[in-house]
Amino acid sequence: MTTAPWRDPALPAAARVDDLLSRMTLEEKTAQLYGVWVGASTDGDGVAPHQHDMTVDYSDEAWDELITRGLGQLTRSFGTAPVYPALGVRALARAQRRITEAGRFGIPAIAHEECLAGFTAWQATAYPVPLAWGATWDPPVVEEMARRIGEDLRSAGVHQGLAPVLDVVRDPRWGRVEETIGEDPYLVGTVGSAYVRGLESAGVVATLKHFAGYASSAGARNLAPVRAGVREFADVTLPPFEMALREGGARSVMAAYTERDGVPASADPDLLTRLLREEWGFTGTVVADYFGIGFLQTLHRVAGTPAEAAHAALEAGIDVELPTLKCYGDPLPAAVRSGRVPEELVDRAARRVLLQKCELGLLDEDWTPEPATEVNLDSTGNRILARRLAEESVVLLDNPDGLLPLAPDTRIAVVGPRAADALAMLGCYSFPSHVLTHHPEVPTGIEIPTVLDALRTELPDAKVTFAQGCEVTGPDTSGFEEAVARTAEADVCVAVLGDRAGLFGRGTSGEGCDAADLGLPGAQGELLDALIATGVPVVLVLLTGRPYALGRWHGRLGAVVQAFFPGEEGGPAVAGVLSGRVNPSGRLPVSVPQAPGGQPWTYLQPPLGLAGEVSNLDPTPLYAFGHGRSYTTFAWEDGTGGEEPAEIGTDGSYDVSVTVRNTGEREGAEVVQLYLHDPVASVTRPDMRLIGYQRVTAAPGEAARVTFRFHADLSSFTDRAGRRVVEPGALELRLAASSADVRHTARIALTGPVRVLGTDRRLRCDTEIGGVE
Repeated sequence: MTTAPWRDPALPAAARVDDLLSRMTLEEKTAQLYGVWVGASTDGDGVAPHQHDMTVDYSDEAWDELITRGLGQLTRSFGTAPVYPALGVRALARAQRRITEAGRFGIPAIAHEECLAGFTAWQATAYPVPLAWGATWDPPVVEEMARRIGEDLRSAGVHQGLAPVLDVVRDPRWGRVEETIGEDPYLVGTVGSAYVRGLESAGVVATLKHFAGYASSAGARNLAPVRAGVREFADVTLPPFEMALREGGARSVMAAYTERDGVPASADPDLLTRLLREEWGFTGTVVADYFGIGFLQTLHRVAGTPAEAAHAALEAGIDVELPTLKCYGDPLPAAVRSGRVPEELVDRAARRVLLQKCELGLLDEDWTPEPATEVNLDSTGNRILARRLAEESVVLLDNPDGLLPLAPDTRIAVVGPRAADALAMLGCYSFPSHVLTHHPEVPTGIEIPTVLDALRTELPDAKVTFAQGCEVTGPDTSGFEEAVARTAEADVCVAVLGDRAGLFGRGTSGEGCDAADLGLPGAQGELLDALIATGVPVVLVLLTGRPYALGRWHGRLGAVVQAFFPGEEGGPAVAGVLSGRVNPSGRLPVSVPQAPGGQPWTYLQPPLGLAGEVSNLDPTPLYAFGHGRSYTTFAWEDGTGGEEPAEIGTDGSYDVSVTVRNTGEREGAEVVQLYLHDPVASVTRPDMRLIGYQRVTAAPGEAARVTFRFHADLSSFTDRAGRRVVEPGALELRLAASSADVRHTARIALTGPVRVLGTDRRLRCDTEIGGVE
């Protein structure tokens, strides 16, 4: 028996793919460029924008005919409807068998799934959302989570995960803030790269999204035009993607829905080809966000027909149409045959897709669709890690009089619409919030303790009562009376308030759930006022997908605890912080504002973006980026830096160090943050920006010496000519506990000529931790 060259694993992948392409018809090549979404709802209540009018419902006959050409991708076999994992694995394997048996070449499809906060499948672990990953400031634990998610995906026969989201928060009113890692590109890039490394280490293709600018939409409205300028785009939006490609090794990128300066990302060759491939050297696949190619015709109106949309997207550099065929199906080969679309564009995209399939082993003769391992998507190990992530992500914002930890035998009134609802722990891409809302008869599938239940378990000797008080949304205050009565009878009130995750207006946070302002939803603010008025100390616990303005209650609360949708183990994690079993160590990945208006604002502001005499509005946040308190104390000692600035060249490096000592009575974690201040530059610069950080855990009395190896490349920015440069001049390196709490400053002077940097520049500040005797 003679094996065709494209089946021979001893040959280079490129040679195998070239041989295969030479044998394929135009229809067979285009079939590799789209996915099919079997079972997707068309009733107008879906999980993707415009799903109701963009989805095709396939009959068995149509499916059988379609797959004779082959198929590029299978869309969300597990994430469309609840299916027992073992049954889902068998169903996916059967679908792959049908695909390989129907086509001439027997090439399976790439199966992809969402995995933003865990594998979005029924009975799979629901981890904390990405904003909570940012709150941990702990990339290694995020990498371990992603590795576990990847192993679960592979065990189910899935090859590609649509995560992580690397959008940098620019306006916290945006509904998808919960899906982001934070408001700083360095934090987003380092944590996001860790996720990519973990997912890719399990053999799953990580897909970076949304490339690029999606979070900068005007007015924080989902899919609204992006108003980012050239330097904001280059210095804030793009760096996390570049880092995740260079340091994470991501093999796929998803084009954003949005347009910038009149050009939709899905039709932008400057973004998807010149920058991504020619400048950055990316060799993987670019996939469309769901229906993004069709939107070039229906929403952006830069194409008049599906064929024109396909031409624009292919020419820009989109290789795969997701989630289902619309433009790359029949319209594309017809346009090629009529001469309107060059076949070379189809070949270019098909080559990239087939190279990726080759990497995944899908072109090998011994490939089998049956996974080798048993499926358990919510293992004990997963839950242990989910608990650790949740515990590290909880941020103690305030505890002015030491009300926390709570006494073990106290009387506690637990009040609020988020206290007794398991879904309060989950973001919009967790399966119960994302899919099960359409299947109310189906149980959650995983155990999700509520804050109320967890607190009763955590403090068995306490007398705990409960009143809901109000709903998450709506003006109804009829429950206030009972909530106030329970509070008046207690020694302390724990008010659990926040968001309900949802999609397209069905929640207060999530995709398409944008906020008009940053006031607490519904009557929750009025409920909090009523509880405070009782005179009983109130601990505010927030379970949210974005920061909310808290200035109205500043100085009136006994303590404030912030958790960003902390996942299935979030209830015990929050209860552990309240009881003192967990020493809080989370730090804010986003600023918490004083007032609900005056947005957008993040800490990355040039001088005129800060408070000043030119405006009566003060945008200074109540709690700054990087802020977080602990039940122990840390002294920062012997920081680097003398009276005179140290001189280094514009290509030089400098070590800046500080000793962090635990001066309290219990073990805790401090997050040492390094910020850059550039007093004078050729374009306006943020007053401060993060360039390094290190999480340090220390026992009582223990100290650690933290050293950041600063390189001049980390001071670079985009100049007026669009070049990334390092300019000579004075700089300050600020060692800080938050962007508003600087502990030590080291001054340096960069000397020499302006340096123009390329793509080999340093992106990360290396860090070293040493013990101190």
